[in-house]
Amino acid sequence: MTLPSVHAHLRAAADAARAHAWAPYSHFPVGAALETEDGRVFAGCNVENASYPAGTCAERVALGTAIAAGARRFVRVVITSQQQDPTPPCGICRQALVEFAPALEVFAVAPDGRTARWSLAELLPAPFTPASLENV
Repeated sequence: MTLPSVHAHLRAAADAARAHAWAPYSHFPVGAALETEDGRVFAGCNVENASYPAGTCAERVALGTAIAAGARRFVRVVITSQQQDPTPPCGICRQALVEFAPALEVFAVAPDGRTARWSLAELLPAPFTPASLENV
């Protein structure tokens, strides 16, 4: 599958962000472009740190940028990397995204244009959500 042409601007934003990734340890630069319900796009890249757990994934950088701008409702994310196969978001990013967009459409695009598509519900079938805290 290839990314629908209507979402080409998201791939371009993710690729542009990936070009600025700080990935000197993993050599795994990633870009993400998160689209809001009203069509705004927020991009992010991964930012690694010599203390590995201190790094931040591209998806969470895009999400944090969007949240800082007041966005709260998202419809899709496009993720790009230099890997041969389309790469889905990691578990922590899935959990962070479900907080704001349980119905998120997720696209991962390889350099040759091959694309994988999932719903966030497929990637995180039993999420821990704000509703999980109702009896606390």
